[in-house]
Amino acid sequence: MNSAASRRRFLLRSAPALVGMLLGGCDRLSNSPWFARILAVAESLNAAVKKGTSTRLSMAQEFPESELSPSFRSNGTSRPSSAEYESLAANGFADYRLDVGGLVAKPLSLSLDDIRALPSRTQVTRHDCVEGWSAIGKWKGARLSALLKEAQPSASARYVVFRCADSLEEGGDPYYESIDMDDAYHEQTLLAYELNDAALPIGNGAPLRLRVERQLGYKMAKYVMRIELVDKLDGIGNGQGGYWEDQGYQWYAGI
Repeated sequence: MNSAASRRRFLLRSAPALVGMLLGGCDRLSNSPWFARILAVAESLNAAVKKGTSTRLSMAQEFPESELSPSFRSNGTSRPSSAEYESLAANGFADYRLDVGGLVAKPLSLSLDDIRALPSRTQVTRHDCVEGWSAIGKWKGARLSALLKEAQPSASARYVVFRCADSLEEGGDPYYESIDMDDAYHEQTLLAYELNDAALPIGNGAPLRLRVERQLGYKMAKYVMRIELVDKLDGIGNGQGGYWEDQGYQWYAGI
């Protein structure tokens, strides 16, 4: 087994070490002190091994369509409850706009048609969830690198922050996630609008979700509404770079 596969297997096996905790899903895991310690150990080992054996340009494994999973489950939020999202969904997302701002020379406001007109990529990849399940799906979406080329990030931009329509807590802050510029420009990083040759289902993040294939599933934000380029993560959420990271998960969950 190659080193990249070994690292991903370690992360998947270490996180759900006690099967009983999995029954409650990510919320119960994130509230467990032992699970936060396991994630911290996994992050240190993963970072050390990755530094010595891989580059950030390497590709996640892609599969033939014959290996597609029979279904691709919806995890986390299955449908945002806000009035704004319900209005967009009721109209087939015809009025949807993706706002791109922050440290960019050219702020953008893009419709789905605008996003579909960007250079795209189709890939069949495996989604690995920290809860212990995996599924293989066929994704099509705009290359995030193409969108960034349009927006023209400033030299000081270090992170891309994704603001989403859903919230995992009643009345809580909207879900958010972030990646660095290496992953943002990676060939396989997409803003996906199709799953298995059909429009992305609401349960899987419609109208747009992040696919950053070299990381675990919780990095792949659904229901993306805004993208913001920043030079630091301080002051965003709890400053850890994402909703689950604020609960103790590792920020870089990659292979």
